[in-house]
Amino acid sequence: MKPTTLADLSQLKKEKRKFATITAYDASFAHLFAEQGINVMLIGDSLGMTIQGFDSTLPVTVEDISYHTRSVRSGASHTFLIADMPFMSYATPEQSFDNAAALMRSGANMVKIEGGDWLCDTVKMLTERAVPVCGHLGLTPQSVNVLGGYKVQGRDESSAQKLFDDAIALEKAGMQLLVLECVPTALAQRITESLEIPVIGIGAGNMTDGQILVMHDALGITARPPKFAKDFLKETGNIRDAIRLYIEQVENGAYPDQAHSFN
Repeated sequence: MKPTTLADLSQLKKEKRKFATITAYDASFAHLFAEQGINVMLIGDSLGMTIQGFDSTLPVTVEDISYHTRSVRSGASHTFLIADMPFMSYATPEQSFDNAAALMRSGANMVKIEGGDWLCDTVKMLTERAVPVCGHLGLTPQSVNVLGGYKVQGRDESSAQKLFDDAIALEKAGMQLLVLECVPTALAQRITESLEIPVIGIGAGNMTDGQILVMHDALGITARPPKFAKDFLKETGNIRDAIRLYIEQVENGAYPDQAHSFN
């Protein structure tokens, strides 16, 4: 099987073909997801809540992400893996170099960082050093204490323009993929259509190039799932069919529908 690359994702955007991605944390689920056709997975710092039982992502360390990245890579050798840079692991460009290198050595194809245009220098320097970068805008869980909770972002004109400007600036700095979380559908569409790079949404409507879900949300494990989450396992009765249904509904635009989006 041919490994999935950034070039493949860029081609999907050019062809206006949507793609599904999901979080993964171990070899068994990674292998199952890959078998069903998931070609992009995120080793998310969401593991702090889903695996470790914390009430936020803040306690997660680089060592945690590295461990789970190695595990996922063992189960999905041809999948494009994105590894989260956890809280305070990229506070300075210099700090980000060592931590990004550790994640790449663990099997990641790309690292993901949360934040706006203040990260442009870091993005530029990482990409110059052969580390592809995925940005993350909108609801950025590592900033939950600054944001005052897990709230939809970009609902007023000024904050929407700030998100748009950040996306443009990060792309110019070298960002090659973007995750938009919990933003209104219209804003996500505007950003997606304005960027040349693929945009992956989570709680950002169905106009982005791709979708991502935390696996525990997609499989109905989360006790209090967010509004944008859908329990695909409930509809199908088994995990493999649930993942195939998720992929199908992302690709044809049926998910997320209006009930799983924000206006």
